[in-house]
Amino acid sequence: MRTTALLIVAVALAGCTAGPAHSSLGSTPPTPPSTPSTTASHLDFPQRPRAVPLDDVDPCAVLTPDQRTSLSLDNPPSAYVETSFGGAKACTMRSTTSGNVARLALVLASGAEVWLSENAQVDYKVSTIEGFAAITVRTPGIDDVCNVEIDVADGQFLDVMFRDGGNSTAVQQDHLCLGAQRVAEAAMASLLQKR
Repeated sequence: MRTTALLIVAVALAGCTAGPAHSSLGSTPPTPPSTPSTTASHLDFPQRPRAVPLDDVDPCAVLTPDQRTSLSLDNPPSAYVETSFGGAKACTMRSTTSGNVARLALVLASGAEVWLSENAQVDYKVSTIEGFAAITVRTPGIDDVCNVEIDVADGQFLDVMFRDGGNSTAVQQDHLCLGAQRVAEAAMASLLQKR
């Protein structure tokens, strides 16, 4: 009986000892645990057709006058610095027709994958615009704005925000996201022609 008990303890201890460490040279790494389908990473982005750096871009010159007219952004664009994006150059444009406001920010302080982090605490959907990853972002509890973040270069993204500018009847967020998508499509078409 005592021998059987010692044998069981020996087998149990043998199961707890560490095996040989895996070498990263010449062997395949262990498969990582599966992640929930709502979690994404930069690896989930489609490969960029090319880099479109934003370093020397004027955010108020991204959309042409004709594009602004077709998007009903008829007020003159206004440049400023967006401190929440690490001092990004930004430009805001308003529509006197719809009352909505569009904003373009040229973010050089981080890549678009920052929106995929759990720390961002947003709902997002990844799609493409002109072959570039585009993340439609909705912040829970904030229904009067929608953003589209476009992965244009390593460590850089174009932020397109579209919001209700204080209309007497609130604009539904789905409509704002469509507006953000239209502005983002126009902005990327323009950037690709200029860069």
